[in-house]
Amino acid sequence: MRRILLASAALLGGTAALAHAQSPANPSQGQLVAPYGAGPATNNNNNAWGIANTPSGSAAAGLLSSEYPPNVIAPPAPGTVVIRLNGRVEMNITTNFTSVDKGLNANGSPNGFKLNPVGIASYFRLYPGFDGVATNGLRYGASVELRENFFAGTTGTTNGGATGGNASPSANSSAQTIFVRRAFTYLASDRVGLVRFGQGDGVIGLFDNCIFTSQCWDAGLGGLDAGASQETAPSGVSPPFVWLSQVGAEYANNKIVYLSPQLYGFDFGVQYAPSEGNAFANASGSTPIQSATCNQAGPNCINVSAGNDPTRWLNQVGVGLRFQRTFGAVDFKTYGFYETAGKEDLTTTAFVKPSPSASPTALRYDNLGFYKAGVAVTAFNVTAAVDYIGGAVNGQLAERPTGGAPTNAVMTGLTYAKGPIILAVTFGVIDTQGEARLTGVSQRHEYETALGGTYRLAPGLQLVAEYQYAHRHQGGFDFNQGAPGLNGRTRDAQYQGVTFATVLTW
Repeated sequence: MRRILLASAALLGGTAALAHAQSPANPSQGQLVAPYGAGPATNNNNNAWGIANTPSGSAAAGLLSSEYPPNVIAPPAPGTVVIRLNGRVEMNITTNFTSVDKGLNANGSPNGFKLNPVGIASYFRLYPGFDGVATNGLRYGASVELRENFFAGTTGTTNGGATGGNASPSANSSAQTIFVRRAFTYLASDRVGLVRFGQGDGVIGLFDNCIFTSQCWDAGLGGLDAGASQETAPSGVSPPFVWLSQVGAEYANNKIVYLSPQLYGFDFGVQYAPSEGNAFANASGSTPIQSATCNQAGPNCINVSAGNDPTRWLNQVGVGLRFQRTFGAVDFKTYGFYETAGKEDLTTTAFVKPSPSASPTALRYDNLGFYKAGVAVTAFNVTAAVDYIGGAVNGQLAERPTGGAPTNAVMTGLTYAKGPIILAVTFGVIDTQGEARLTGVSQRHEYETALGGTYRLAPGLQLVAEYQYAHRHQGGFDFNQGAPGLNGRTRDAQYQGVTFATVLTW
């Protein structure tokens, strides 16, 4: 009898477990069982591509005629809201071979340090979001992007210890943090347009989610825009992504952005930002990794307009015009953009002339004033694109030193997308002033390329292989030291890297 009772209990327990496994997920436990809809996104069809009535792209032209295939991120029905928690996890195996793998002193002698070229990296992001459509047609919502921050790998704070001592794996992981990369709200109407408030993309980022700059192909690793290969190599060997699309220097300050509805394929956008950061930074409490607060007008105020740092810009204004139209099997996109900003006045010390020994914060700088334009044509699953930036800007949205060379940079790319496969090659050339202290002496010349492909193994699962190469040069500059060379020494930087990645999105 006892054996019969035990067998019956085991059978009932197994049946109950089986029934639970086959029953619908319990909403109170946060479970969801459904077909895969789309990957992570700070945008949905309420505000993707920067306009309320999002163009769907051209099915005939291929997947890359829009950031996502048509309507995979559906807007809510009128009178309803949608709460999203998208996410992304990537794992990268990288090998990087650079000119700085063996450390050198300023005089060229070895400093005794050498790098292991192989690395394994992991990274995750979360995308909480809220989107609604009122019964009167008003679209509204909010979106946040949370990212993983990394310990420097040595003892000390999350910014790294002064001694460079080794930290244990446990110390490395426990010192990692989560930070807010985007946080904004929006209001939109098909007839009036879209207004976004907060920490998020400006007109550049909303006009180009990566199409014109040809960075869409590697499942979001980043490509030449601080991609996985660059992020796992020493920072001095990677050129900055001066084209600004999807760059933190462009989207991570607080701003107001308006984008109009489309009319005959045209739409325009305008943005304004009073400072390079978030106004709450003036009143936040100090921490071990943060300066003291803005007690009075001083260097720790985010919105200071006169003081000791003329490299700081303020009152940023940008305006752009875009055209998108499908002609049969050909999808055509183009845009133009101009941005300007004032600068902080140097009132605490006197200006000095550029020289290798000068302080960069004592030099004169020009107001930001640059222009951008791009063209992308997609036909028969191939997208050819070119993006240009030029004018009074230096590097990644930094002020140009007075008398310095203007920026001229071109990014070109070819991308093929069909079924689960995406293949691409991109090439960029960058001419800027570079080091401000070498104004009148030399300017910086850089070029870089990337090629590879992505394979969608299953819904939400992509495999990526990528190769990159970059070269940096400026006469009289030592890239090993990240400063003007000793006695005018010139030392270029070269870099090549290979990345294999697994990317999962939901």
